[in-house]
Amino acid sequence: MSRTQFRPWFLATVLAALFTAFPDVPAAAEDVFRSKDHAYRAVTLARGLDQPWGMAFLPRAQGILITEKSGRIRLYRGRLLPGAVRGGPKSVESGQGGLMDIALHPDFDNNGLVYFTYTGRGIGGVGTELARARFNGRAFEDLEVLFRAEPKTRGGRHFGSRMVFDRSGYLYVTYGDRGGRYDAQDLAVHQGGIFRFTDDGQVPADNPFTGQPGARPEFYSYGHRNAQGAALHPETGVLWAHEHGPQGGDEVNIIRKGANYGWPQITYGEEYGGGKVSEHTALPGMEQPLLYWVPSIAPSGMAFYTGDKFPKWKGDLFVGALRGTHLRRVRLQGETVLGQEELLADLGERIRDVRDGPDGYLYVLTDSGDGRLIQLEPVDGG
Repeated sequence: MSRTQFRPWFLATVLAALFTAFPDVPAAAEDVFRSKDHAYRAVTLARGLDQPWGMAFLPRAQGILITEKSGRIRLYRGRLLPGAVRGGPKSVESGQGGLMDIALHPDFDNNGLVYFTYTGRGIGGVGTELARARFNGRAFEDLEVLFRAEPKTRGGRHFGSRMVFDRSGYLYVTYGDRGGRYDAQDLAVHQGGIFRFTDDGQVPADNPFTGQPGARPEFYSYGHRNAQGAALHPETGVLWAHEHGPQGGDEVNIIRKGANYGWPQITYGEEYGGGKVSEHTALPGMEQPLLYWVPSIAPSGMAFYTGDKFPKWKGDLFVGALRGTHLRRVRLQGETVLGQEELLADLGERIRDVRDGPDGYLYVLTDSGDGRLIQLEPVDGG
């Protein structure tokens, strides 16, 4: 065999061996599951994520950006690419806090802007912050901090934090009470609120508490314990959010401008060691939840399903359950709950986030040091 004949044969043999040893294909599909209306398969697209927290779908099937609580941002592009995407915010992992949610600007195609919520350190302790940067396809550039929740406090509980852009381009950010439950009724501090910003982090002129003496103008609603799920209703465009109760009393709420959601003066939960948090489950001037769970499922992540792959799920609400280790489907007709069911319970994994993919599939992240990105796909005839 001549040298010119040998070289291509040798390269082809080596490449074939490498691809056999390290195939660039998704992990094998899980067993088939069945809901009340559809048979479906949970396909593990990637694993080895370190406590993944949020995800954002890049346009034109360019991949999925995934945050890890420890501070890394990963890119899934047919496979989970090694290493972290450079240039993201410097977060502090503190108890429940760390690098949390990620969202694309509504005009991402033209401006490349990506938003992050994360735990930052400051005088007095830590708290949730909001930043944005430009994604060039490989790394983030020109990072700028848009908002820092104040005051910073000690402890590692209740940082929120989800982000949602509405149809007018306003950005909503959720923040927990940081363990100081009565702060959630105090508009002078940021704890326990859902905030509304313009896309550059400014306060909209029509925010409900703008100009009110002693109130933080970022508030859109208040009286929240720890909201870790938020999404726009696909028909009304209204923001919905869920939040953790104490022992019981997890809530799904329809978010109204300027409304008080009552924590801790009203709640359906109780103290972790037993006993009442409050004597009241309802009081004048405070909103009632659309739905609450007793016992707690510890909700995280939330999405309305709008695709066509699962026609009988269309319009329903999906919520990840951490303590409950399942994906909760809430059957809806408008703002009326028709029923509920548990999906993926046999996996036995904490579900941190759920998203309605642009391709019509549902995607979930499991919460562990070996976290998974899972795609739910229908089974023919299901």
